[in-house]
Amino acid sequence: MEALAERLSHLDPRAQGALRVIAFYDTLICRRVDLPALARASAGLAACVVGIRLHGTGRAIRTAPDGRQASAPPHPASAAAPVTLDAEEIGTVWLERPGPPSPLDAVLLDRLAITAAAVVERYGPARTTMADPALVESAISADSDEAARNRALRLLGFAADLPVRAVAVRSPLPLDRVAALICPARAVKAAPLADVGVIPATTVDQARIPAGVRAGIGAPESPERSWRQARTALRFTTPHRPTVPYAELGAWALLAQVPRDSARDNADVAAIARLAASSPELDLERLDAYCATGSLRGAADLLHLHHSSVARRLERIGKALDIELTAPTGLMRAGLALTAWRLLDG
Repeated sequence: MEALAERLSHLDPRAQGALRVIAFYDTLICRRVDLPALARASAGLAACVVGIRLHGTGRAIRTAPDGRQASAPPHPASAAAPVTLDAEEIGTVWLERPGPPSPLDAVLLDRLAITAAAVVERYGPARTTMADPALVESAISADSDEAARNRALRLLGFAADLPVRAVAVRSPLPLDRVAALICPARAVKAAPLADVGVIPATTVDQARIPAGVRAGIGAPESPERSWRQARTALRFTTPHRPTVPYAELGAWALLAQVPRDSARDNADVAAIARLAASSPELDLERLDAYCATGSLRGAADLLHLHHSSVARRLERIGKALDIELTAPTGLMRAGLALTAWRLLDG
């Protein structure tokens, strides 16, 4: 290749540049980038806004040279090319160059279209959020060195200057659907790791987490620390609090560090375990709602029950636990014991 480039460069000064563009996109294909990462890399190479649109989804990706989402409204396309797969036009790629065209724009668009078709063929337009679990694990694992982590993040399509936070989820819905909902406009990936789903993302919209999904959210710090926080926060989720940001746990996070044997030996935790084994599941729900709201009426509203029936049942639960639930210290003891008991099973 180098010898060919050398010979062509003597014939045409632009030939070597064209070969470098081709090699650039060949490298992106080898790195198995997705469409957002392809748009970011192309915008950096072209030094102008680059757009990719698939007809099947109707969604356009427009990326500025700095790797961020391009501002609206879009400028008129200075050049465009169709994305073709199996002789069918499935989308369009374009450049929004404000000045005169670059001599290599035609080559760049051609290779961009070919690479976009290869990405769609490999992942499919609806599955581009899913990633290789081994690559995601390399990005978030505490065992990875800094160079391996940065390489994994780059291959996953995350810009070097943007923080990445991790979300640990247990979900009845597909992980890519959850990821697309909570981070619709920025870089996001998803992969299963053991029995937990991991979603590395540049932003997280908690309000868009679907019903039925349990999610622990790490802080936007280093990916490995954010993942550790996300896993811890996931352990604190409950039916009444399905989403837990680690930053909101505060001192409660210390409970996750208590040895399991010490927690089991605690009298209050043991009493919760006996209650769980001998009483209806609704008793734990009533206790959980009471601890979450701090009041009988709040628990009744949360459970959609009359407050008098909740009061009677909580009185029985308090006697079974030997805890005065109406006292502030009793409420705190019950909440701590219930949380510690839940943490025993992760």
